[in-house]
Amino acid sequence: MVLVVTVISVGVTPPAQPAPAPRPQTQPRRATRLAVLGDSTAVGLGDPLPNRGGWRGVGPLVAEALGIAEDGYLNPSFTGARMSCVRTGQLPQTIAHRPDIALVVVGMNDTLRPDFDADAIAADLTAIVRELTAIGTTVFPVRFHDHSKVFRLPPSLKRALSARVTELNEAIDRVVETEGIACLNLDTLPGAYDLTVWSVDRLHPSELGHRMLAEGFANLAAAAGFEVPQPVSLTCSGGVEPSAAAHFGWLVAKGVPWLWRRGREFLPYAAVIMWRSFRERVG
Repeated sequence: MVLVVTVISVGVTPPAQPAPAPRPQTQPRRATRLAVLGDSTAVGLGDPLPNRGGWRGVGPLVAEALGIAEDGYLNPSFTGARMSCVRTGQLPQTIAHRPDIALVVVGMNDTLRPDFDADAIAADLTAIVRELTAIGTTVFPVRFHDHSKVFRLPPSLKRALSARVTELNEAIDRVVETEGIACLNLDTLPGAYDLTVWSVDRLHPSELGHRMLAEGFANLAAAAGFEVPQPVSLTCSGGVEPSAAAHFGWLVAKGVPWLWRRGREFLPYAAVIMWRSFRERVG
């Protein structure tokens, strides 16, 4: 005979399961080293310093926002630099500096040169990004605005410059997508086409323009997990507003000669754009 015993439990509450441990919150990372690579905008042109001369610009503003000490800041940029200049001349210095963050502000000079090559620009930017990310650097390049909306040009030259900027941006877009990095899009930066954000030459940002760039980069850094202890202010202070005489002096000594040199180099490409436009209208 088999005895079957059935036990019925009434009113017995099963033991409570322990609550899952809360996931630790990721703390923002503190950047201690910053590098700014690029051309005259990276140098800081358009944001002159008072009393002592020289330029401030986007780099020192971002460094201040991130709380980076003077010995942690590197800026090997120079006026007239092109993407290839950054790869061959500025990149080795930057790798030796081993920055946590690197800003790459370059490309507009390429658009005005007769040997413009979008594929070569993409290859150079790819090398810059990969060599820096290999040492743990977070790289933020820029995607450019349509500068023909800022700098007054004849319609044919305006179309030519817009077309070049489009080619440049397409090259940058390919690299950004392939490498999976963030990029500061100047075309969608609020107020990018307001004349107040441009210096008298209409080629470089004013103090306000540099502050807007710095705010954009600081926002990218925060989104990438970096601490931004002192957000960038858009209130202009600490720089100096160039006088009318200084404006005129720059245009005579620097602006007109630059436009003459670059204009001669750019005209053959502009002529091709004009011819294409003519054929589309009469075709």
